[in-house]
Amino acid sequence: MDLHRGDIFYTDLTPIVGCEQGGIRPALIIQNDIGNRYSPTVIVAAITSHMEKNPLPTHVPLTGDQIKLRQNSIVMLEQIRTIDCSRLREYLGHVGGECLRNVDGALGVSLGLFIRQPKKKEEQYETSMALLPHRRAGGSKRRAEEAEKTAL
Repeated sequence: MDLHRGDIFYTDLTPIVGCEQGGIRPALIIQNDIGNRYSPTVIVAAITSHMEKNPLPTHVPLTGDQIKLRQNSIVMLEQIRTIDCSRLREYLGHVGGECLRNVDGALGVSLGLFIRQPKKKEEQYETSMALLPHRRAGGSKRRAEEAEKTAL
């Protein structure tokens, strides 16, 4: 299979554990093209159509007309995985240019690669994450709900 950084495929991300994004869903290939050419695995970032998600600096918006998606979506660079290439299904399209530059910036935030990131981005990420109730309770919505019940 001829894969390129910026390609988007429907991808089988099962099984999942906890708060991982899963199921058959679009994913963006973020791995470099040398790895894409020679490796049996590929690094991807999950895509969601839930636009009401709390905006994070690790999110990059996609319009449905950029690729074969029915609706606008978000690439979640906090949800990256290395998967076997056999998990890739239908090809949906390719993004490049400004979109991939935004992906690079969001990856920098997600992975703590602040070489070119202003301190403000790191602070914005921490503030955004701290505002999510389930993050304060140890990282899962279930734990947040349990903590809320215990407090009552």
